[in-house]
Parts: sequence; C-alpha cells; structure tokens
Amino acid sequence: MANGKTDNIIVVLPAFNAEKTVEKTVRDIPAGSVKELILVDDASTDQTVLMARKLGITVIVHDQNKGYGANQKTCYREALKRGADIIIMIHPDYQYDSRLASVVSQFIELDICDVMFGNRIRTRQEALKGGMPLYKYLSNRVLTIFENLILGLNLGETHSGFRAYKRCVLETVPWEKNSDDFVFDQQMIIQCRHFGFRMGDIPIPTRYSKESSSINFRRSVVYGISMLWFLFRWVLHCTGVFSCRLFAAKSS
Repeated sequence: MANGKTDNIIVVLPAFNAEKTVEKTVRDIPAGSVKELILVDDASTDQTVLMARKLGITVIVHDQNKGYGANQKTCYREALKRGADIIIMIHPDYQYDSRLASVVSQFIELDICDVMFGNRIRTRQEALKGGMPLYKYLSNRVLTIFENLILGLNLGETHSGFRAYKRCVLETVPWEKNSDDFVFDQQMIIQCRHFGFRMGDIPIPTRYSKESSSINFRRSVVYGISMLWFLFRWVLHCTGVFSCRLFAAKSS
C-alpha cells in the first residue's frame, strides 16, 4: 500500500437468498473502486447464484448451508488467496449502502484505521424511520453501549454487516476458529480489540425492507447471549483466569 492508495481492494458478499437484492447492491458499488467482487452463496433456495453470475462477478457456492459465520470464512479465505490488501464485507440484501465502499477503504488506505464499520444508527428517529424494528433498535443500543464500555471503544454500532478490514487484521485474528453462526461478527470485534487494531465507523442510512435478511426474535436472543458470553470469556482471558484459544494470534 503506497502513498495511501491500493489497487487491490476486494468486496466479499456473504449471500443467502439474495436474488431480489444482489443486483442493486452490486450496481451501487462505485465503478473502478474495487478490483474484484466475490459472492459466496450459502446454499440459497432461490436464484441468487444465477443472478450473481449474470452480473459477471466471482461466485462460490456452498453445497450445503453452513451458516453466516462459515460463509464469511469462505469469503475471507478467497479474498486473501487473491492477494487483497483491503477486504470489504457487504451483506448483499441491500440493507447497507454499498456506494460507500470507496469511502471506508480510504480510512484504511490513509492509515487512519485498520477496521471500518458502517453505522446505521445516527439517530433513533432515523433508524426507526428506516424500518429497523423497535426491539432490534433497543437491543442494538443496549448491547453496543455495553460492549463499548467493556472494550473501551466508542463505536456507534457494533452489529453492522458493512465492514472493511486491512489485510494484516485477517492475517492476525484467528477467525477460522470462530463460530459458524451470527456471533462470528461479535467475535471479530472483540478479537480486533484484543490485538490492538484501530477501529472506526461512518454513518450510513438505515434501510430495512421485506427483502432484507434478518434473524427472528428467538435467534436474536441467542445471538445477544452468545455475544455477552464471548465478551465475558475475553475478560477472563485478559485477567488470567481463563485462557481462550480464540485470543491467540495466528502462528506465522
């Protein structure tokens, strides 16, 4: 990465039943801002794969549903294999504004941050007007505030599906050992904090629709509890009470 500019930026799209939204997501990514787009399909039951191939992007298909975390693992393996310096992860359900892909990458190119997030919650009014269910807004706020407090961060939202990582982050964090489920995202944040990577965020529109992927209330509760449990394990690890392999850097 020279002079704050890199030509090797790869966008990864962990997809599941995104037939109706993947084209809009891809079309909004600024032309020429990334080297390659990789969509990993987690055994969708609709025409996501067909639609993605029509768009001319790289498509990798899981032969069976492996889970959201497992999908991201495939995304990151492929991006690193292709030599990416910056990896941007965007949910292809059009819930996140992919026009900002070039913006988040600049924070990394200029060596301001190592990890960037899109923050959907600028104000309560905007989040709810954008379609975010009230219970999701409230749980997002409570969990984000608590996580910031424990980790010593000041992120506007810790539950975003729009993220960018510098290559060295994915070469350090042992993400392959993380959960294959939704708590994968939280494990990544806590691990990034543990290894001292600089994290930041930018505001993005809140955009919920019937096509947007979303976990139900029961799975949201499981997700929240899993996040709190992993946060507790980090505290135990840092205080020397309990050693957790998920906080051991990858061996070179």
